[in-house]
Amino acid sequence: MKKLLLLVVFCFTINLMSAQLLDNLRVGLESNMAWYNDDKRTGSFEDDVNDDTDKHLRVNSYLKLDYNFLKNFTATVQLESYEPLALLNYSPNFDGTNLGIYSLNYRSEKLEATAGHFYEQFGSGLILRNWEDRQLGLNNALLGGRVKYMPTNFLSLTGLYGKQRVGFETADSDIFGFNTEIDISNIFKLENSSLNLGLSYVGRQEKTNIEDPNFDELTNAFSGRIDFSKGSFYANAEYVAKSDDVYVFNGQLLDDFVNPGSALLFNTGFSKKGFGLDATFRRLENMGFYSEREKTGNVFLENNINFTPALTKQHDYLLSNIFVYQAQSQVVFADPELMEAGEIGGQIDVFYNIKKGTALGGKYGTKLAFNASYWAGLKGNYDYDNLSYDVDYFGFGDKYFSDVSLEIRKKWNKKVNSIFYYVNQYYNQKTIEDNFSGEQIKTNIVVGETTYKFGKIGQSVRLELQKMWSNSENHDWVGGTIEYNASPRLSFYVNDIYNSGTDSSTSENHYYNIGGSFNKGTTRFSLNYGRQRAGLVCVGGVCRFVPEATGLSASLLMSF
Repeated sequence: MKKLLLLVVFCFTINLMSAQLLDNLRVGLESNMAWYNDDKRTGSFEDDVNDDTDKHLRVNSYLKLDYNFLKNFTATVQLESYEPLALLNYSPNFDGTNLGIYSLNYRSEKLEATAGHFYEQFGSGLILRNWEDRQLGLNNALLGGRVKYMPTNFLSLTGLYGKQRVGFETADSDIFGFNTEIDISNIFKLENSSLNLGLSYVGRQEKTNIEDPNFDELTNAFSGRIDFSKGSFYANAEYVAKSDDVYVFNGQLLDDFVNPGSALLFNTGFSKKGFGLDATFRRLENMGFYSEREKTGNVFLENNINFTPALTKQHDYLLSNIFVYQAQSQVVFADPELMEAGEIGGQIDVFYNIKKGTALGGKYGTKLAFNASYWAGLKGNYDYDNLSYDVDYFGFGDKYFSDVSLEIRKKWNKKVNSIFYYVNQYYNQKTIEDNFSGEQIKTNIVVGETTYKFGKIGQSVRLELQKMWSNSENHDWVGGTIEYNASPRLSFYVNDIYNSGTDSSTSENHYYNIGGSFNKGTTRFSLNYGRQRAGLVCVGGVCRFVPEATGLSASLLMSF
């Protein structure tokens, strides 16, 4: 009887420990799959894979485990697989199956410490940002150590060292960083306003094979910033100074062309019930900052130390995302007719709700959103023969891009609501894409969208129609989408865009897609078949080029 009781206690203890272990474990699984097939209209599927691997099948998979133990400790492991190949136009450094991320973390009230991979951002990211975006094929985590110490409620200190992740390897350089955050509001007990100061340093140490180079192996960047808010008003500013950095052309260092860099960012806004305004100004000069100099401007978004997204409206519709601006943060001396040192410009957002019960607001009110952005090169004297430039700090040079949009959201009754959307764009293809034969493209885009809700289980139908007019004979696009939500869990859609213009790569070709998704709890599965237009996929102002392709894609996300 005693042995049986001991056995029961032992089994109960094991089960309890297993339950506790599982309670402390979080699991996330994501798998994105694609089968690229030959298409009579777009041509045979081709890429640069020359081995015997089945190039048509591509799968990106991620398994992330987070485990909490000993109250203050967390361990993180992320297993990644790109078998048999990574999705189209992901970096070739994502190859095979391996550990992508691993770290041990400690956290208490005043101290945080990490050994292994970590993500960090100083300020707005102009000087440092490490993050992961699987849709863009981007993961620039640092592998090393980070310590964050908060000795008081108004002071935070962060120090870090690491090597930047590139695929399953690390860059051949060292990254150092230090950040200070000071909460002035807490020091002076300000109750009705908030005032914060920030100071940052980031250094990149990379050896060079150049004998007696005109630049230091250690590149330094310093940042200072201030954030203020009171009531409905807020404003913040940040300035970055970067020491001399060598110009890189087609992966080659030009030792005779060395310049410092700088960045200025200012943002302000005001909001109250029914109204909001936000304005941003930014100037970038020679602010490309990479963990390996030779990787400057690479198409796979690898080795980025800092974060310089395009500050423009992030559109939701297919036609308004054909001509997408990309921030021009670095020096370009490709040709006497194509010389740049950075960008200058900004954007403004205005939101206004027309009150219910008014003539324009109607029974449910009307929501208006206006956005305008303008970006240009830095005005100055550019000398191609002597590889030099001298720019005016606040001078606006050649126009790169502009975007003006107006969105009207209207609810007609409990079942029907609509969106009317207008966009006017200017796109300097030559300077944005470094395309010598590029056009100066002007477009007008109109979108109409209506959603009809019915049934008692969240059923709805959404219809969307789009039209683009352009000054270019190459581009005359039309598009549409119809979406049916059978329930909050299950939805289906069909969309298509079509160019009746003369562009040889897209003319008279339907880029259609049909698919759907199913959600249950923390699990989501989606399936899609169709054509992918060659162009940019953008997330948060950062863009990755994708080539034209046709095929079947599926995505599975689970967490528990």
